[in-house]
Amino acid sequence: MLALATTDPKENRDFSIGQLGARRISSSREVRRWVSDDHRTLHNTEFSSGHESDAVSGSPQCGFELAGPREQIYFDPINTRCGIVTCGGLCPGLNDVIRAIVLQLHHGYGVRTVYGFKYGFEGLIPRYGHEAVMLGPESVSHIHQQGGSILCSSRGPQSSEEIVDALERLNVQVLFCIGGDGTFRGALDICKEVKNRNLKIGIIAVPKTIDNDVPFTKRTFGFETAYTVAAGAIRGAHVEATGAFNGIGLLKLMGRHAGFIAACAALASRDANFVLVPEAPFEMAGANGLLAHLLRRLKSRQHAVIVVAEGAGQELFDCDSDGTSSTDPSGNARLSDIGILLKDQISRYLRLMDIPSTLKYIDPSYLIRSAPATASDSLFAGILGQMAAHAAMAGKTAMFVGYWNDQFTHVPIEAAVSATKRLDCEGDLWQSVLESTGQPRSMLNSTPGPEGLDDAIPGVPCLTA
Repeated sequence: MLALATTDPKENRDFSIGQLGARRISSSREVRRWVSDDHRTLHNTEFSSGHESDAVSGSPQCGFELAGPREQIYFDPINTRCGIVTCGGLCPGLNDVIRAIVLQLHHGYGVRTVYGFKYGFEGLIPRYGHEAVMLGPESVSHIHQQGGSILCSSRGPQSSEEIVDALERLNVQVLFCIGGDGTFRGALDICKEVKNRNLKIGIIAVPKTIDNDVPFTKRTFGFETAYTVAAGAIRGAHVEATGAFNGIGLLKLMGRHAGFIAACAALASRDANFVLVPEAPFEMAGANGLLAHLLRRLKSRQHAVIVVAEGAGQELFDCDSDGTSSTDPSGNARLSDIGILLKDQISRYLRLMDIPSTLKYIDPSYLIRSAPATASDSLFAGILGQMAAHAAMAGKTAMFVGYWNDQFTHVPIEAAVSATKRLDCEGDLWQSVLESTGQPRSMLNSTPGPEGLDDAIPGVPCLTA
């Protein structure tokens, strides 16, 4: 598959992983290969000899510590209690991660007590009244066959002091946090409170973002399922568009800050004619704007399919801003609805141009989020869960399990909250999208349009959202 963009590999970072203490307990596991903390995979492959998947030995500046079972562990399994929370929006593969953690702890290490805290971090706060559930092999035996999370979820920050109080009351030594950037920020606050109290509680995160925008990991679970289901929706939009004269299928997909789902779904279906992503600003009006290019497409082919990521085109709303800002419970800026804006402006423009058309607007976001994981995502999520259990029993903390150079890795949580992975508009993935759709590289009027552009086709001014 085409490589996805990530943060600048030239950045010099310290990827040291927190350790609760010396590991003095011999693991009872029987494995073919133990992993040492000295085994790393290069972060910046420019320094490698061309074998970028090879593990190397070196300092934390060289790259990421490899995940996997350690010969010496920190926690005594018989006396260890663990907890699991799932936070943020739903994502295919959540149950696969939960199941893998529970089964690895139980069968691999002999841990007998695993709490499931319901509704995210709320489940650890007494005033919400959410009762913890006990997780074991029987209770998780079939959960990977269904979408969603058996632990449910919630958004929004909670008091790290109250969360650590609850962990102390229940004598929980490890908390697994499955979530995205908001969850990572919360997990980091919990780590700081644990450190302030001088407690030996490990915090292990598993990155969950359907948008695949977590830095320092090439892939997150649920992403492949998302663009697979989205590709089917694009095909449906194409059928609707070709079923009417000047038919337009307009599909809005997830992607607050990164257009990976829109780009990959478009390439998987090969039916999209325009793909709009947050990383590539565009204009509506003018000879090189979206509306004019759409009209040219309708005149030549009598149908069009437009795929837009939810975070695309937010700059089009600046002229309508009332100067106030708002955020959702997770602390993310609330997005204006680009899908509705496009629907309204396209319909109005074509009426002004006296062009008959039929527009079908499709938003399959929640159907995608709630879908069960594909086989590939299920496999990937399951290994992430296993690796998280290995890291926890080794006494690792303040880290998440990543995937880099075909290796599962340990990455500090602090690194993940410092940046966002974005689609590279100069990279192979976006170039393939442009070649597949035939859309211009830029739909900004300050950029020269394609040769032979009919400048006589007018645009319209920015309309009120």
